[in-house]
Amino acid sequence: MFRRACFILFCLMLSLAHAGHAHELRPAILSLVYSDTGGATLAIDMNVEAALAGIGAEHSDTTDAPEAALYDRLRAQDPEDLIAQIRSDTFDAPSLVTLDDATLTLRDLDVPAVGDIALPRHSILTFDVSGLSGETARMMWNGASSAAIVRVDGAAGEQLHSEFLQSGGTTAAFPVQTGAPQGLWSVFANYLVVGFEHIIPKGLDHILFVVGLFLLSTRVGPLLWQVTAFTLAHTVTLALGTLGLVSIPASIVEPLIALSIVYVCVENIAVRQMTPWRPAIVFAFGLLHGLGFAGVLGEVGLSGEFLLTSLIAFNIGVEIGQLLVIAICMMLVGIWFGTKSWYRSVIVVPGSLIVGSIGLFWFVERIGFV
Repeated sequence: MFRRACFILFCLMLSLAHAGHAHELRPAILSLVYSDTGGATLAIDMNVEAALAGIGAEHSDTTDAPEAALYDRLRAQDPEDLIAQIRSDTFDAPSLVTLDDATLTLRDLDVPAVGDIALPRHSILTFDVSGLSGETARMMWNGASSAAIVRVDGAAGEQLHSEFLQSGGTTAAFPVQTGAPQGLWSVFANYLVVGFEHIIPKGLDHILFVVGLFLLSTRVGPLLWQVTAFTLAHTVTLALGTLGLVSIPASIVEPLIALSIVYVCVENIAVRQMTPWRPAIVFAFGLLHGLGFAGVLGEVGLSGEFLLTSLIAFNIGVEIGQLLVIAICMMLVGIWFGTKSWYRSVIVVPGSLIVGSIGLFWFVERIGFV
């Protein structure tokens, strides 16, 4: 019975692992930029195929949706064919975004080449904005296929506003052209949310790495050493990566992040308590995870005026998410069963086998073998 339960749990976790990466729906990026002449442009970087197929934001992965076959066909279309379909389907601004009483006119469509159809293709739709009046405005994201990150930049390149929106959400009021820039605490709150949501619910690989750290021991001392090493390391590379001082392709970073999950789980099975080298190895893996965080923050962008604030807030959001994962693990098993004689054989070893197997699957998938 126990072996059967472990097998069922493994299958469920493996399905989650596949759902988390194969055709993941990432947030759209909406960039409103004012010009010196008083006009503005709005660029929307998004997964057009998911929107055309009618895949809603309730699906974290396109393979979960009933429209998955249609999405795959659209994903395999050449850019010219997809652009023609976008225009013929009257894929217009109101179906995606509204900006108070302004008029949005589609100016340009940029659709990348087909490439690897297992990866999402992000196209860019550029709209001319006219008729925007008043001192402030609000933007509503109507795109049902994903959440969105909104950025508003002034004519001189200064960032006036940034915000994370779920589908159907409306931004706070932001300045029109010459209005006052977004305040420090508003920037802090927005980037805090982005950092937290990169862990919960979107960072399944980072969640499983933290779970792997937890499984070695429920005692506070060993867990604190590991979490501290991990935090210090990813803070360093998050800062270096987002500032452009260190750059490693995601094709290298992502497989190594998956391999880090495998390692901690293998060591969990091989040893009964924390080894002297464990914090150093966790620190090294934390450097990799920090580069992964930097890739996400690079997509969102940093607030120019409050660059340090946005970087710190994002990192704090990540930390809150990781601490919440540990707290959940403690409440589910650590507090109740951590001192039991059978804890290692029933919880640690099977749990490490399951989590490590998922990490190995991700590693194989990310190097292109699946």
